[in-house]
Amino acid sequence: MMNNIVIRTLETIDELEELRRLESIIWSESESIPSSQTITAIKNGGMALGAFLEDVLIGFQYSFPGYDGKKVYLCSHTLGIHPDYQKLGIGEKLKLVQKEEALKKGYDLITWTYDPLETVNGYLNLHKLGARCSIYVENCYGEMQDNLNQGMPSDRFTVEWWIKEENPARPAQYKVGNMLIKPDRDSNGNLVPAEIDLKKDAADDYLFIPVPSDVQSMKKNDPELALSWRNGTREVFSHYFHKGWTAIDLFRSEIESDLCYYVLKK
Repeated sequence: MMNNIVIRTLETIDELEELRRLESIIWSESESIPSSQTITAIKNGGMALGAFLEDVLIGFQYSFPGYDGKKVYLCSHTLGIHPDYQKLGIGEKLKLVQKEEALKKGYDLITWTYDPLETVNGYLNLHKLGARCSIYVENCYGEMQDNLNQGMPSDRFTVEWWIKEENPARPAQYKVGNMLIKPDRDSNGNLVPAEIDLKKDAADDYLFIPVPSDVQSMKKNDPELALSWRNGTREVFSHYFHKGWTAIDLFRSEIESDLCYYVLKK
């Protein structure tokens, strides 16, 4: 199937209205961006990309120009895949084409936000693409009501992807130590954040933050437990980012399938 997927830019109002309809399927009608806004953005330095399977739009990526008072960059606002075609690598294909198109436009930096408890996104953003994060934003978008975000504060990583740099080399395998949250199990075998450590500062080594691998399932089965992971990881990431640490990678535990680890480096 992947060989039959075509990625191309979206430029007409009809194409962008098609994007809006797909966005409403993925999240909700109220969260979809009006095509009048997206077409204005792409005419002024932004871009919209579509992933097509047999001429049917099944994924998209939308970006607009950003400026922080010092530098111009591309702000990658949304990336979505139709629920029937998720976890097939389409998101990675969209991001790689986004990089190519951004370089053509003269950008050297792409930024975006994502929920750090969404480990599929974390693996793509940090491990595969080589983006970095040292900014944690609490409840970034307020209380969201769409299917994916409802019931949890909308905390986000703000990542930076310097697209003219090579994807940094990483160890083939990490030796997990210096854990900032001690993971444990409750009486039902669920993963719980037992202890938080805010005193480690081994600048010549890695720090590791465990997170549940499937927070959406956890939210459905035990919303309070999911919220405890939100609060615990919020405290740890905020503290260590403030101390100069950066999230550089994410990997899945080889022993426990419901556990992933973020890797921090100073």
